[in-house]
Amino acid sequence: MDGSERGRAAGRGALGVLVAAGLVLAACSRPSGAASPTPSFEPLPSAGGEPVVAVVRRVLPAVVNVTTDVLRLDEFGNPVAGRGIGTGFIVTSDGVIVTNCHVIEGASRITVSTSDAEPRRFDARVIGGDCENDLAVLDVEAQGLPTVELGDSSSLQLGQRVVAIGYALGLEGGPSVTAGIVSSLDRTIRAQDPNCSVCANGVRVYAGVIQTDAAISGGNSGGPLVDMQGRVVAINSAGSDPGQAENIGFSIPIDRAKEAIRRAIEDPLAPAAYLGVTTDTVTPDVAFQLGLSVERGALVLATIDGGPAEAAGIERGDVIIELDGRPIATRDDLGAVLEDLAPGDRVSVGLVGADGAQRRVEVTLGTRPLPVGRLP
Repeated sequence: MDGSERGRAAGRGALGVLVAAGLVLAACSRPSGAASPTPSFEPLPSAGGEPVVAVVRRVLPAVVNVTTDVLRLDEFGNPVAGRGIGTGFIVTSDGVIVTNCHVIEGASRITVSTSDAEPRRFDARVIGGDCENDLAVLDVEAQGLPTVELGDSSSLQLGQRVVAIGYALGLEGGPSVTAGIVSSLDRTIRAQDPNCSVCANGVRVYAGVIQTDAAISGGNSGGPLVDMQGRVVAINSAGSDPGQAENIGFSIPIDRAKEAIRRAIEDPLAPAAYLGVTTDTVTPDVAFQLGLSVERGALVLATIDGGPAEAAGIERGDVIIELDGRPIATRDDLGAVLEDLAPGDRVSVGLVGADGAQRRVEVTLGTRPLPVGRLP
């Protein structure tokens, strides 16, 4: 084995090092003519010199509790009724709400409750989402609801102060608030999610997520992580297992959710092309660490069980450098090309394998799964 081969072999092993273990999804489960998001805000109110209080006053009215009636299979394969608990936030005054896919997946009924002193409750329906990126978009029949302002996650800086709001642990007494800083801007993590329909071997892979020391616990999933101007910069999704680490949580950058939100508002339930991979952007640093032979592309972190990519022979560790004749330099490029394609399209995918060899495969794109009620 020469030096380059040893480097690539080490890279294949290091691929797992980039992915943290011991994480838990931050949702609780207990057995038993659309408008665009254009909120308008006054300056933050005075709160006696307490900036976090001012942020909460602005954002909290638009934070909602998301509860689900779910059916799970017990160890004997029998369906068992239960209740799931998570969080969401309102992005349009006529009732469009963002949350995590894993909060509502498998639900036979979704109920949204406001954070008012006397909560209003609405039945919700799914109108869109992107389960590969753990995003779901809901709609309720309402008018005049308070909304959040969506921020710009690309402008976040290490050490920047942030606030997380959500229904942690499903405890009585309403939502909870935690505050902290942005600890990292580009983490790749894995979290156990046995009920996930678009995960490989029951493990959900999050790429390019924000790490924060603002506490994120079960029930916080789908809630907003906001900056000190009250703008949503990320969606809280996973917390660390206390046995592995403490005071670490992970959130999906809001920029990654904006396209799914826009699409759901403009064309609810519209079918979208689906490749069935979880990817991250290859940079020179990533290429060096993993011993890759290319410094640009979309690195395949996982292929979805039974998905189009798996069926075509795409593997974990491959780098996608071309799709349908268009060059792919980043994971965002891959998403942009897929947006222009349709389910059923047969496309060519250019790959560089973990061993540095280039190849091309043909893939018939599927339909991106939406989070709908089902039995596992």
